[in-house]
Amino acid sequence: MIKFEHTLFALPFAFLGAVLAADGLPTFRQIVWITAAMIGARSAAMTFNRIIDRSFDAANPRTANRELPSGKLSVGFAWTFFAASVLLFLLASYLLNWLTFALSPVALVSVLGYSYAKRFTAFAHLILGWSLAISPTAAWIAVRGTLDAPEPLLLSLLVMMWTAGFDVLYACQDFEFDRKAGLRSIPARFGIKNSLWIARTFHLQSFIVLLLLYLITDLGWLALFGVISVGALMIYQHTLVKADDLSRMNAAFFTTNAMVSIILFLTFGGAVFVNNFR
Repeated sequence: MIKFEHTLFALPFAFLGAVLAADGLPTFRQIVWITAAMIGARSAAMTFNRIIDRSFDAANPRTANRELPSGKLSVGFAWTFFAASVLLFLLASYLLNWLTFALSPVALVSVLGYSYAKRFTAFAHLILGWSLAISPTAAWIAVRGTLDAPEPLLLSLLVMMWTAGFDVLYACQDFEFDRKAGLRSIPARFGIKNSLWIARTFHLQSFIVLLLLYLITDLGWLALFGVISVGALMIYQHTLVKADDLSRMNAAFFTTNAMVSIILFLTFGGAVFVNNFR
């Protein structure tokens, strides 16, 4: 029900936000509770999405075999797991600092609210982007107890546009089903060919923000290597998906995008430590 690879999209960005905030390694306590908060938030969001979308999932051949519509797991179990995940998130937020706990309802409403977005707007992909984009700024606040620099905001904007781009690609698979079911998405509204160009535009925007982040942080050659690598991966991702051939979508969606977040964490985060040892 909860795919681990989905967590790889956001968790490295949270860790990167924490490393940038600490200008090095956060405390062990901060690392533990930031990780717990991320696990709680992502698990709650994905479980809630599976619960309220189970009727749509059952009707969609691509998702009919998921755990809830197929009966592999009960709805009661899913609600219990959801409640436990929310409690973990709130506990972790409380144990980090007062501001993370005060803002935790905003984060929770954001990650849960996405589940309803496709019922109302074709731009639900940006709402999903916002939900994942919270993580680096939240981690910065978890370490510093305040929001006092542009770096986490740029990192969050990067995540938002990057996520929106790959979610538009992924939604192309459900283009026909979304139209029949009355669900809203960019592919359902604009068609697959136009949606691919919209996804490319979102990713170009995210790359521009990445360049700005590199210039502001001034982290040197290792971070620059990350910028170049991510740019190359984004281009490669779009070569895998064509309007008349979506067969390589899993490679574009799961493998490539998980690598983007990990590469940026290793290069930008590693550059922080390299600079500190100069």
